[in-house]
Amino acid sequence: MKDRLIHALERIAEALDRLAPPPPQALSLDGADAFVWEPDPGALRPIAAVARVPIGLLCGVERQKALLLANTAQFAAGRPANNAMLWGARGMGKSSLVKAVHAEVNAAHPGRLALIEIHREDIASLPELLRLLRSQARRCLIFCDDLSFEREDADYKALKSVLDGGIEGRPESVLFYATSNRRHLMPRDMIENERATAINPSEATEEKVSLSDRFGLWIGFHHCDQDTFFAMIEGYAAARRLPITPEALRAEAVEWSVTRGGRSGRVAWQFIQDLAGRLGVDG
Repeated sequence: MKDRLIHALERIAEALDRLAPPPPQALSLDGADAFVWEPDPGALRPIAAVARVPIGLLCGVERQKALLLANTAQFAAGRPANNAMLWGARGMGKSSLVKAVHAEVNAAHPGRLALIEIHREDIASLPELLRLLRSQARRCLIFCDDLSFEREDADYKALKSVLDGGIEGRPESVLFYATSNRRHLMPRDMIENERATAINPSEATEEKVSLSDRFGLWIGFHHCDQDTFFAMIEGYAAARRLPITPEALRAEAVEWSVTRGGRSGRVAWQFIQDLAGRLGVDG
């Protein structure tokens, strides 16, 4: 009787082990300088080659470069630094600057910083990522590109808690950078609707816009004028060594920007890619 009871208990224990979720794997920050966070199964996927533009080719954003580079260098050196929000005009190099600054700091201090990209749809898993990174000695920049929130989206509360630090506090080895086309991360009509329908309009609006206040460093990006646009394409053309005169380059760039309905760093890069292909210059 005793043996049968022990056998039954062993079978129950084995069944419970099979049903239990596997223990979380320790994150590895070895072997790469950049990773993508995959919440299921809770792992970092290493990126061998990051798609980025050298920082010297980012024109028209000199002040933005100086601010973000200084903040990131402070963080890499173990000094106090701020979470950063890069917001403003589309195509003006917000995400390119984050990646370029990471490369620039690591060029001066090889392997010092790990860049971890988290997708917008995975923001709810950010607290779990921070929990796993808490024991890591290597400094990490967590980067979310094109961050914004829509109506009935509660993920912003998770991000607010993370930026505030919660009861545990944000790990000293982690900094959060985000880019957004919206200054307050939410559409204006959403904020206005909260103001119009709430019992206490000021409190409702404050709740919605206060998330952006959690970023200690705000860096704005604005539409570029024609001179800045020319500086961008000339810098790209020189780097690619395109066989074209400055006059012809500018004339074609103006035509390209007109067909695209505007000027930006992205439009300049797309123009150079097209021109290099037509001129037979390899990438």
